[in-house]
Amino acid sequence: MARAKPLRVPTTGSLPNNLRIPSSTPSLAKSLSKHTRQALLDLAQFWLDDHNITLFPPYLKSDARNDTNDEETLPYPAAETIDEVRQVYIDLQDRKGGKREVLERILEGDWRHGITLRQLAMSDIRYMDDHPSSLRWTALELSRIDARPKDPLDNPVPDWSANIPRTQAATFVRALQQEISPFVKAHYHLSRSTVLPLTFLRIFVLESPYQAPQQNPEIYSDSSRVIYVAFPDSCPYIYTSVSSSTGTLSGPPKNTVATDPKSLQRLVRDAVPKALSRPHERYMLKATGLAAKNLPTLLALRGPGRTTAANGAFSIFADAAVEGSPLDPRPSNTVSAEEYMREDVKMVSTEDKENERPADGMGPASKRHTASGDGTGIDHLSPTSKKRRLATHARFGTAGGWIAPAPLDRLDVRLLDAPSTSNEDATASATASASAAQPTISLSFSGSDVIGGIRRLADLGLIDPERMPSWMTGEEAVSVAVVRGGKRLKSST
Repeated sequence: MARAKPLRVPTTGSLPNNLRIPSSTPSLAKSLSKHTRQALLDLAQFWLDDHNITLFPPYLKSDARNDTNDEETLPYPAAETIDEVRQVYIDLQDRKGGKREVLERILEGDWRHGITLRQLAMSDIRYMDDHPSSLRWTALELSRIDARPKDPLDNPVPDWSANIPRTQAATFVRALQQEISPFVKAHYHLSRSTVLPLTFLRIFVLESPYQAPQQNPEIYSDSSRVIYVAFPDSCPYIYTSVSSSTGTLSGPPKNTVATDPKSLQRLVRDAVPKALSRPHERYMLKATGLAAKNLPTLLALRGPGRTTAANGAFSIFADAAVEGSPLDPRPSNTVSAEEYMREDVKMVSTEDKENERPADGMGPASKRHTASGDGTGIDHLSPTSKKRRLATHARFGTAGGWIAPAPLDRLDVRLLDAPSTSNEDATASATASASAAQPTISLSFSGSDVIGGIRRLADLGLIDPERMPSWMTGEEAVSVAVVRGGKRLKSST
């Protein structure tokens, strides 16, 4: 009697944590090799911890007895006990060497039977902790949907606590899996950051669960199938990111949802607020117009700190650069504008002295007086430069200055107004642009600190700070601006 073929039943369950990726997979070695030697040692020692040894057991001689491979031909003989394996990595920790020997010891020695999906997820989270600027993140606001009609005149002060859902991690992941499982098969990993006040959720997706489950091992280390969601502490914002890598597989993609980063990000964005919602307590995600390649920047501009609502000109009060409040009508002992300028000019005056020419009327004696005077560098400024510097401080505050905690690496601007030369043309273009979907002009500013660069141009007199819009001075804390009629549209993404 012929043996019946096994029946594979599709399931909507998530990928198991203990699903092993063969250690001989080239993309797996490439993924782990991006770590430093110390990071690889930390990961191996963490996997060998008493709390994790049952989840990530190493390859021992007891496993070799049931293995068909010839143990004598392998580069690393299997250890007898767990303590022997731990001692190996303690010895590697105590002596110098390259990371290649640690990587080979992991893949060809102690975990030669494969690396699990959870181990790979832990490796990726560790890399993000070590390199917070490795991915580009988009900030989204989590807002509660109130089904009750409101009085148009009733506009209370928003309460952040009402927009922060409270749920257990396991409950949230289970609800998220129910939302995503009809479309893709996924693996979920929640981890607390060791350096930043936020929690990471790593989601790895495969094709639809209703297709054949057999997969190429290379696909499990394909970074284009991974999306990250970061939850900062005690604030109604989340950050999402998709790897910019195009993947490691060759040939046409089998499923656009699993391989297209924008479709993947949209799928998870729609599922996250639904997973956080409960009966009579629904949430939605709103665009903030802020994307950055630096997690500390997002935490400073869209995080639990007080600077999230006081940027640009108002940052001097949030950063305690001056005393008092801009809303207090009573006189206070605030410092003067000249006194506030001293610390910032102290940092900029060095560059000014290097770039200035003797033609400005300042000889060596004047420069020696500036260097040996009060140390601020204000006295050497001309009245025009001093007025311009005061205007720059009034518009930028501490944004873009030497104490700025949140540098933006990119600023994208889309102008929806068509160029015109007369008032009639301007009226016609405004009407046409109201229905136009494509921008007429697109500008992109990039660098280590875009707002700081714009501020420097204003200091040099190349830009008039008094005519600059607030989204160029850092006041609105956005990196994407869609402008129509000189005003930024709040619905920009």
